[in-house]
Amino acid sequence: MSGSIPFYQKHHRHYDRGYRSTEAETKMSHYKSSSRYSAGSSISSTRTRGLNVSSHSGLEESKLSPVPKRSKPSYLAVDKENQIIGYVVPIFRGSQDFTTGMSGTEETRVRETSAYMARRNLFTKGLEMERSEVISRKEAMRESAERISLNKRIHEHEEHFKRMNEDSLMHPPEFVIKPRSHTVWEKQCVRLHCTVSGWPDPRVIWYKNNVAIDPITSPGKYKLESRYNVHSLEINKCDFDDTAQYRVSAMNSQGEQSAFASVVVKRFKGEVDEALPPPRHGPISEYGITFQTHIVDKFGVSFGREGETMSLGCTVIIYPALHRYQPEIQWYRDDVLLTPSKWTHVHWSGDRATLTLTHLNKEDEGLYTLRVITKSGYETYSAYVFVRDADAEVEGAPGAPLDVRCLDANKDYIIVSWKQPAIDGGNPIVGYFVDRCEVGTNHWIQCNDTPVKFARFPVTGLVEGRSYIFRVRAVNKSGMSRPSRVSEPVAAMDPADRLRMRGTSAPWTGQIIVTEEEPAESVVPGRPLDLQVTEATKNYVVLSWKPPGEKGLEGVMYYVEKCVVGTDSWQRVNTELPVKSPRFALFDLAEGKSYHFRVRCCNAAGVGEPSEPTEATTVGDKLDIPSAPGKVVPTRNTDTSVVVSWEASSDAKELVGYYIEASILDSDVWEPCNNKPVKATRFVCHGLVTGEQYVFRVRAVNAAGLSQFSPVSEPVEVKAAIGGGIPHASPTPPYGISVLECVRDSMVLAWKQPTFIGGADITGYFVDYREVIDGVPGKWHEANIKAVSERAYRVSDLQENKKYQFQVRAANMAGVGIPSLPSETFLCEEWTIAVPGPPHDLQIREVRGDSLVLLWKPPVYQGRDPVNGFYVDIKEAEAPEEAWRGVNTKAVEKQFIKIKNLKEGETYVFRVRAQNKAGVGKASDVTEPIPALTKPGTKEIVVEVDDEGVISLNFECCDTTPDSKFLWSKNYEEITESSRLTIETKANKSKTIFNTPGEEDIGIYSCLVTHTDGASSSYTFSTEELKRLLEISHDHKFPIIPLKSDLAVELLEKGRVRFWLQAEQMTANGKIDYVFNDNVISQSEKYKMNFDKNSGVIEMVMESLTPQDEGTYTFQLKDGKATNQSSLVLIGDVFKQLQKESEFQRKEYFRKQGPHFIEYLGYEVSPECCVVLKCKVGNIKKDTSALWSKDKHQIKADEQLGFTEGVLKLEIAQISKKDSGVYEVVLKDDRGQDTSTLSLVDQGFKDLMNEVFSYIANSSTPLKITSTDEGIRLYTFVSYYNDLLQVTWQHKDSAIAFSDRIKSGVVGEQLWLQITDPTEKDTGKYAIEFNDGKGGLRRSVELSGQAFDDAFAEFQRLQAAATAERNRARVAGGLPDVVTIQEGKALNLTCNISGNPVPEVTWLKNDREITSDEHCILKFESGKFASFTITAVNTSDSGKYSILVKNKYGTESGDFTLDVTEGTPDLGVTSYWTDAEGNVVFGPNTPKDKLKTSVVGAKTQKRKDSVSKKVSVENQALDSSKAEPKQPEGDKVLSDPSVTADSSNASEKPTDPVESEQEPETQTTITE
Repeated sequence: MSGSIPFYQKHHRHYDRGYRSTEAETKMSHYKSSSRYSAGSSISSTRTRGLNVSSHSGLEESKLSPVPKRSKPSYLAVDKENQIIGYVVPIFRGSQDFTTGMSGTEETRVRETSAYMARRNLFTKGLEMERSEVISRKEAMRESAERISLNKRIHEHEEHFKRMNEDSLMHPPEFVIKPRSHTVWEKQCVRLHCTVSGWPDPRVIWYKNNVAIDPITSPGKYKLESRYNVHSLEINKCDFDDTAQYRVSAMNSQGEQSAFASVVVKRFKGEVDEALPPPRHGPISEYGITFQTHIVDKFGVSFGREGETMSLGCTVIIYPALHRYQPEIQWYRDDVLLTPSKWTHVHWSGDRATLTLTHLNKEDEGLYTLRVITKSGYETYSAYVFVRDADAEVEGAPGAPLDVRCLDANKDYIIVSWKQPAIDGGNPIVGYFVDRCEVGTNHWIQCNDTPVKFARFPVTGLVEGRSYIFRVRAVNKSGMSRPSRVSEPVAAMDPADRLRMRGTSAPWTGQIIVTEEEPAESVVPGRPLDLQVTEATKNYVVLSWKPPGEKGLEGVMYYVEKCVVGTDSWQRVNTELPVKSPRFALFDLAEGKSYHFRVRCCNAAGVGEPSEPTEATTVGDKLDIPSAPGKVVPTRNTDTSVVVSWEASSDAKELVGYYIEASILDSDVWEPCNNKPVKATRFVCHGLVTGEQYVFRVRAVNAAGLSQFSPVSEPVEVKAAIGGGIPHASPTPPYGISVLECVRDSMVLAWKQPTFIGGADITGYFVDYREVIDGVPGKWHEANIKAVSERAYRVSDLQENKKYQFQVRAANMAGVGIPSLPSETFLCEEWTIAVPGPPHDLQIREVRGDSLVLLWKPPVYQGRDPVNGFYVDIKEAEAPEEAWRGVNTKAVEKQFIKIKNLKEGETYVFRVRAQNKAGVGKASDVTEPIPALTKPGTKEIVVEVDDEGVISLNFECCDTTPDSKFLWSKNYEEITESSRLTIETKANKSKTIFNTPGEEDIGIYSCLVTHTDGASSSYTFSTEELKRLLEISHDHKFPIIPLKSDLAVELLEKGRVRFWLQAEQMTANGKIDYVFNDNVISQSEKYKMNFDKNSGVIEMVMESLTPQDEGTYTFQLKDGKATNQSSLVLIGDVFKQLQKESEFQRKEYFRKQGPHFIEYLGYEVSPECCVVLKCKVGNIKKDTSALWSKDKHQIKADEQLGFTEGVLKLEIAQISKKDSGVYEVVLKDDRGQDTSTLSLVDQGFKDLMNEVFSYIANSSTPLKITSTDEGIRLYTFVSYYNDLLQVTWQHKDSAIAFSDRIKSGVVGEQLWLQITDPTEKDTGKYAIEFNDGKGGLRRSVELSGQAFDDAFAEFQRLQAAATAERNRARVAGGLPDVVTIQEGKALNLTCNISGNPVPEVTWLKNDREITSDEHCILKFESGKFASFTITAVNTSDSGKYSILVKNKYGTESGDFTLDVTEGTPDLGVTSYWTDAEGNVVFGPNTPKDKLKTSVVGAKTQKRKDSVSKKVSVENQALDSSKAEPKQPEGDKVLSDPSVTADSSNASEKPTDPVESEQEPETQTTITE
């Protein structure tokens, strides 16, 4: 129903509107008006996002079929992932659902076909014909409406996926909120922030006056943050230098966007805060001079190891030097001021500042900064110090923890925290041990008996008032780490007492200020405020609150109370003494339970009201291990360092920092880059090997533990960053912007490459434009979002007859450079001239003293006709415009020309003009002045032919840089056909090799070296040159006889050995020498030589190998002058292996002369899981026999086997452990015998069973869900079950721990998992995993959502039914069918009644209710026993009696017939009763003569189920130990007239049937 549609989908553009068109609604109204179709039909308009539905067709069931059982046809075509890809046109337009196949409604559909209608029309009346036509029209209208709806859904589905396409989702960055300008006072902090959207996520960079801001270079000054698309720049302690324009740039693959903000820093006039340094180099009022401070002889990046001593020092030069003037020296670690301690010693010698770290620990790692402060300002210098772990005392032990601190201290506990080490020793850390030591002693006591994984631990059992220090040790399975550095001492006392002890007296000011009134009398305090749980782990919970706000309170202390959630029982935690401080830690709470907490104030006046209770707090570790960091990006920095940046862990709570690890590519050996966590997402990894390639990974850490590693980064080579260490390596601005073409709404621009590209190749250009109105330029707009690689671009969406200016920026891997100067103002109007526009992108190559090569690109504007040639003009750079002269008198069609006959040393400029049929167009922009000089060290391309006859072009350049590339081209165009050429570059040399030189390779080959001053050269590969080089190549090749294959050895039949090789070509005069161990051998009985001159195959065959044949074999070839040889060394293991193989082949040959195995004994498993041992035999006769044995015991003998298929088989139907053993088959006859053995023990049997298990697993049915009266059952069937099969049940990808509530088992071929009394916690994905020793097979089912709801509802229904059947009213014991008794005797019948609630009991006589009186006494005792007693029976009591029991779950009755006869009284007493089987049992007082009387008792139970409560359960069987002997079944009559009975003891009465599961007995007593 539409009411179930989420609100956010109802108005979504993809929400189903399939039947909202006018045509569809009209047809549907006609369709619904039919009484035949309207009954029971409903249209579901529920739509989820897209077309996600449960059916395979992708559409909901609309239930429009006129036949209830008929399924609605689907015209959708879907792929394997149920995504709609189109629709299928039915074969014919009838109402038939399927073109083939039969269904349960076949007869109905056949009756609706046109053929049947035609036949029926011959024999029916006109009324039936009219009715058929009406039905056909309605069906046609319905199908038309469905087709219209279908087409509309497919269209909407396609539109949805178009919009969901990733390409359409991408969009350039956009500033949702731009940064705003600020004016702040000096020494204040300021934050600029902005919100940026874009896909992919933009990269954001902050600039100060167009210079990128790097927080690492200015530690503590800048802080950059980026969270949830909100980016901020925080400037700490602003000074005058921070007054600037700040720009934030956002860039992704779709483009770049910038926003600006200004920061102005002001100063209070005449005020200087001495707490912070004044502006640098300002005037000194005391001395009237200005100090200049220089830090020289600086310390660099340093590496130390735990336990060592390290000194950091710098020489400080202060000018002018004043006697006894001492600057202020400050040392910082990670922006934290260091103070002298036992770990750090600071020294100033007058010109050198030194910091000594006396005992290195990992806490000492960080960025160290020296700040030298004078009255004129300050100077700083920073470098990083790395501290590695000391060698472990036990090999494989982890590193020591670090940064041990006391988070919270009270009089009876102290909470200790630490940070996990970066090194785990190769095995995971299982936990940590905390040690304490009382200050003043050296006795360390371990605080925890078992390791704790959480990096916080509450230490209890302390003595109030004493001080302690702590340390922590890590442990893994290899051993214990070294202890950490000890913490600072902390006293075990109440925080309020500690604050009082730390307090100091205020200086006397001459005034007495009363801050709070003196209380006249004690007042009961109010409620504490803002109670909250500040920390919660499985070991402790910390509460904090604020004191009550009332005044006049004295000595307020606090009581803390707790309460288990769901109860109202509050318990006081600190029962002995109240606490003084508003902070308290609770211990000994039950893990997993939820609690409320509250606090009461108390003082001398009494205890106040409790605070508001906290929210429910579950005891357990609330802090999760952080997720793995995201993508890691390494960037080159120096020759020994790399800058690593990464994406922060998502949703990480209480993050301590990150550890970075590095590994040389392909070494798989990881080393930590830092041993102290860093909180930033950027880190400089030092100490790397220059030239090596490294990969990096990062993991996050918090108190809960270390995250998984991030994905490994791309490899990066360790070398200096681009630009040779230039801080800002982005390109300089392009220049020379010109217009190549202009139409009504667009212009094509061209520009020249920047003069400095920044040390890296330019990756693209960005063009901006602005409109100029009346000489006033407007706002800049981006013309292209994506960088363009060419130096020409068409700017679109301009307005005709308006003026524009343009600017261009170049980008490389270092970033986007600053924009060029604005271009001239161009008018946007369509060009209509007939001649072409100007060529562009002129380039100069191969400058020599008398020549150079000029390249250009054709004009964008062709004019009226296509361009058919170019003219090149030249003039001296200093010459006037009239000095232009043409280089070529005839137009050239190519886009390059070599200009010769230049005057060496002269400087020239060039331009190019294009022509078409209409004439010569406008000249291009003039090139930069080029001097005609051959630069020193210039080399030309050299052609070489090596000894192998390979032709290559070689070019060497002496001015290359590490980033230089050799770019080869043919006819000054990029070489795209690489199959004909192979380019090899090594160091400063490059070679182009012709793979198969031919006429296709003719042309001009040139090579340009990037990142040089235009180093280039060319070589003309003409037809004559090609012919000459091929002749040289042939001469180099000819002396060698080429071989198609070298000397090789192979085995022939009978173990013969063949040595052979094949020559590529040899003449008839060729000669071969066969050499063995430097001795020429010739044709003999042992050696058979052959030389096929047509094929070039040379061979030598030996019948067998002996130990004397070990050595070197050589074939020496000679053909005229050409020679060649090939050798094969057969010694040692190689020869022995060959000889062994030869002997084996020889034996095999003789073995196969008799009966033998073609395929040795193996096994295969049939789909029915039968194991078949089989082997294939050959060369069999009639008298050949096959003997099977297992473990040397014969199991099968066939003297007359049929070998028509040549296969022997032994089938093991149901394999088990007893079938394990060694199987053997022996074939034998008069020619010999052959044996095959198969070991099916240990691993062999395990492999066989794994294959059986694989078949069993593959035969398993999909995991299904069913419900029982006990719970929910998951099951699967297999075709065959084996007791050795191992399966694992899983819930949410974790193995299930079985219990009384969750069980698994096997019934026949069914494997099941029973969940008793399921709850919401049992929802999720369940799986059964079959173990076959390989990958296994996994069947899974999702027990959640609707599936769980349906199963749970069915379980509740079955449970209710079982409860009703168990508790319904019933007559638990049977009554006799007939009781015959003499008149005057007393009759007593007693039976058991069961049911919950207790049933109502009614007795009937002849179907009429009777009531209890003196004659007929009716009793119902204890809700279980119903008795029927007649004190003196007479003939009027004869009749049919019934007992009717009834409760809310059902009704049941029992009948018996009483027959009263006349007779003489008998003084004997007989007692009897019928048991559950209807047998009559006599009592102990029955006279012996009465025992001889034939007595037949009967019990027939008749049950009538209530109409309203129908419950079916099986009768419970009687316990065999209490069953009495049975008599034959049938109607049994109690007929002895003299029988009397007395009641049995109450203890002999059967128990309740619900408790004993026995059918109770019915007691019958007859007395006189």
